[in-house]
Amino acid sequence: MGLKLVMNMLSILMILSSASAKRELLSDGEFDVTSAKYGGKAGSDISQALTNAWKDACASTSPSKIIIPKGTYPLKEAEFSGPCKAPIEMQLQGTLQAPEDSTQLTKPDTWIGFLYINDFTLSGGGVFDGQGAKAWKANDCQKNPKCSSTINVRFHQIKKSLVKDITSLNSKNFHFNIIGAEQLTFDHVTVTAPGDSLNTDGIHIGRSNGVNITNCVIGTGDDCISIGDGTKQLSIEKVTCGPGHGISVGSLGKYDNEEPVAGIFVKNCTLSKTQNGVRVKTWPNGPSAITASDIHFEDIIMDDVQNPIVLDQEYCPYDQCDKSVSSKIKISNVSFKNIRGTSATALGVKVACSKSNPCDQVVMSDIDLKLSGAGELTSQCTNAKPTITNVAKPLACATDQPVDPAKGGAPK
Repeated sequence: MGLKLVMNMLSILMILSSASAKRELLSDGEFDVTSAKYGGKAGSDISQALTNAWKDACASTSPSKIIIPKGTYPLKEAEFSGPCKAPIEMQLQGTLQAPEDSTQLTKPDTWIGFLYINDFTLSGGGVFDGQGAKAWKANDCQKNPKCSSTINVRFHQIKKSLVKDITSLNSKNFHFNIIGAEQLTFDHVTVTAPGDSLNTDGIHIGRSNGVNITNCVIGTGDDCISIGDGTKQLSIEKVTCGPGHGISVGSLGKYDNEEPVAGIFVKNCTLSKTQNGVRVKTWPNGPSAITASDIHFEDIIMDDVQNPIVLDQEYCPYDQCDKSVSSKIKISNVSFKNIRGTSATALGVKVACSKSNPCDQVVMSDIDLKLSGAGELTSQCTNAKPTITNVAKPLACATDQPVDPAKGGAPK
């Protein structure tokens, strides 16, 4: 009788121990990469641990959460693919650290990728550290074919998802690249890199519908937000940008088979000491003949910004194209409303539309800019007849001739 009692007690203890172990791994659907099952440790590469945790969490039939606790974790590379069987969250509390040398990656253009996932949340207050300083030195891709193309985090075909309270630090190339997304929200996301870090766009969106970017702080070496072809119904609100090249639609028209852009709303944003403010840019002599329409910039503060308002259909950096052939992009229904602050250049407004496809329905209203340095503000409007209300004369299409950049105008 006593032996039987002891055996029963041992069985109960084993069951409790097993249950306790399961709770360590799967408490309320949680998958901790540092648990005994996955073996991740701060200071050691966690590529395999994170891959295994994702595989288990994605296979779960109930909502799951992958946890990366505080600490710094080297990560060679990672690709997280769906579809998953239930809503899934990755809670990054610590810092994931990329290799300094992008040649170590299997796919040199991607460090971390999230693909084909619905109902996904990326959160936790953590950091994706791209360790890009070495790459920036060789990132003049117009002159150096070996420049780094490694994007910190890619989102491909992500739907009904949320990215919040996450930081991208010192990416080698673009920080976040969003392609083929639907109903994806970025909330309280931070992007940090020096102003001289080449080709480090903060958030790039292309061929996506219903993306929302709100309450974000972006400082980097290229466009804070760049909007590529095929983007529709994009909302950008309460974003602080600087350093950087501003918030840009485009460039458009450089490549074959580009798709139209429509429904871009940029509101309540602040740009500080950026190379450009808000702009639309298309290439001349490009193969694509798409439309870009329903684009609106409203309630924007400029703080010592170069080229605050730009609509440029002669965008041609490094003189790579033939400007004698007009852009095929048709731009219509574009508005710049309630834009105020200071310009660091004399050319406060540049609207240079295509000669063969003049812009239609351009609206400029309640624009109040002051020149932060010596001189006088001016404006240029070519191949467009904007509707102008409550705009001081120097900013209200003062000339239809190109303004000399040497006098503070927008760069050619």
